Amino acid sequence: MEYKKHYSVLKAECIQYLTENADFSKKCFFADLTFGGGGHTFALKDTSPNSYVFSCDQDPDALKNGRERIEREGAVGKITLFDTNFVHFPEVVKREAPQVLVEGGFDGILLDLGVSSHHFDEATRGFSFRFEGPLDMRMDYDNPDIKTAAEILETYPEKELERIFREYGEERYSKKIAKRICETRVKDPIKTTKDLENILFHCYPKEDRYGKTNPSTRVFQALRIEVNQELDVITNVVDQLFPMLKIGGRLAIISFHSLEDRIVKNEFKKISQGLELFAEILTKKPILPSEQEILENSRSRSAKLRVIERVKAPREKNKYKHLSGQTNTFDDSSDDE
Repeated sequence: MEYKKHYSVLKAECIQYLTENADFSKKCFFADLTFGGGGHTFALKDTSPNSYVFSCDQDPDALKNGRERIEREGAVGKITLFDTNFVHFPEVVKREAPQVLVEGGFDGILLDLGVSSHHFDEATRGFSFRFEGPLDMRMDYDNPDIKTAAEILETYPEKELERIFREYGEERYSKKIAKRICETRVKDPIKTTKDLENILFHCYPKEDRYGKTNPSTRVFQALRIEVNQELDVITNVVDQLFPMLKIGGRLAIISFHSLEDRIVKNEFKKISQGLELFAEILTKKPILPSEQEILENSRSRSAKLRVIERVKAPREKNKYKHLSGQTNTFDDSSDDE
């Protein structure tokens, strides 16, 4: 299946942050933990003849097209693409590329938590209510051990469905929706995106059905998070990635909704308060896409970038300033300092 064109969100900002401290007179190692269409990976590779990038993805379409692109563009040996969920990346590097850690670690690691345009635009993947398709939503769709969205809707108790919709989708009608789903599935299985969209549409009051946000948005998000265990893997991987950075190396994470951003913010705070490894948070407020980027790609509008740097010793408070010339908007909607 051809991997659809993907816009690399906040690409210029990520590259600038991740490469600012790199010594390109020597080998520099970078990691892109969500290869997707390869935009960030290839941009990191192109920063220098001495740049080497280790990427991973669990999506079969991304892996197939990524390997073809690496071959086609002569990047074999410069880009290594692993078939794995990013939560397993630390152990994969230790096993498959120990030279990176032997030579001091990564200069920069990027984690883009967004769902790619390919997933939303490919009807057979079931991520979007815009198309008729099976309720799958698995990133790793050839893994039979992962429950599909349809299986979750068919088997989860009503209370558990309500919890998922409330916590992962911040859906105010979660109780009503869970009840309606359980009543419906007794009569007919909920198999397709349009089956579910129809249920959700009629759970909303008439005055709320045609607002700015489609009534299906929050529940589809919640199901996708549950299917792929997205929040758990973020929590489990951030503190494993930080020790893989060399001194001066940076970890950059792009999130797309408040639940993800809150976890990233809290994990960075924990790391910065550590007593063994020292860190500086470079983005007290997350960086948002520029107006120009949002015009070019409306899906960028909810992106937030946070960056943390591994340092040799704690720096004086406020000594580090944001990158000079930074023109992006900063947002404090999810911060409580």
